[in-house]
Amino acid sequence: MAADDDKRLAARAAAEEIRGGMLVGLGTGSTAAHAIAAIGEQVAAGLRISAVATSEASAAMARALGIPLLEMGDVAAVDLTIDGADEIDARCWAIKGAGGAMTREKIVAAASARMVVIADGSKRVERIGGVKLPIEVLSFAQRFVANRVEALGGVPALRMRGEAAYLTDQNNLVLDARFGSMPDPVALAEALDRLPGVVGHGLFLREVDAAYIASQGSVTKLERSPSAGQGNQMAAVSLLHQHEAP
Repeated sequence: MAADDDKRLAARAAAEEIRGGMLVGLGTGSTAAHAIAAIGEQVAAGLRISAVATSEASAAMARALGIPLLEMGDVAAVDLTIDGADEIDARCWAIKGAGGAMTREKIVAAASARMVVIADGSKRVERIGGVKLPIEVLSFAQRFVANRVEALGGVPALRMRGEAAYLTDQNNLVLDARFGSMPDPVALAEALDRLPGVVGHGLFLREVDAAYIASQGSVTKLERSPSAGQGNQMAAVSLLHQHEAP
């Protein structure tokens, strides 16, 4: 089964958590697009919800599908957010931001009573840190932040779109930082959070409550333990069920 089919299965499984009257956060990226499509089908069938989008691209897709949208700037709390991930491990720690929306995604996730990640099996890893970590930065602080990221053990590269620098929906730059290893993601996240000029980054260590991960037509649901702490020692998830694709 193709990875895109697995993404669709994971998205549809997660969309089953949506109930009428909810305010739903819509993620960004190729996997999240499958969730938006599934939600659009539910709305077309009569489900009454509203939504907030984490990017202009997701907002445009939602409008095209008839999903009622609110502006996140007018919203204090979200019921459920469904989003993708570049990596996710057994602690429900994730790296996000390949689509460039990590700051908006983190704001919506933090406002959510529940955040669910959807992914194909290639995104599940033993420990996060294998992919580049996206860091959104003010252009004013680009070289300063890059220097500090290097001091933290990363190799930052300015994200490009053709010949020009890539810009987020907030018109900020993105540094994609490769770390040879990431032994302490919590400490790294805290260091980046303290760094002036950093608008946001793709380490999601507290936000993810559950994940639907599809591989070869089977969807596995992982759930963060309610008693889990924030350290490396925590056992954050448990296998709840598997669903075989029809």
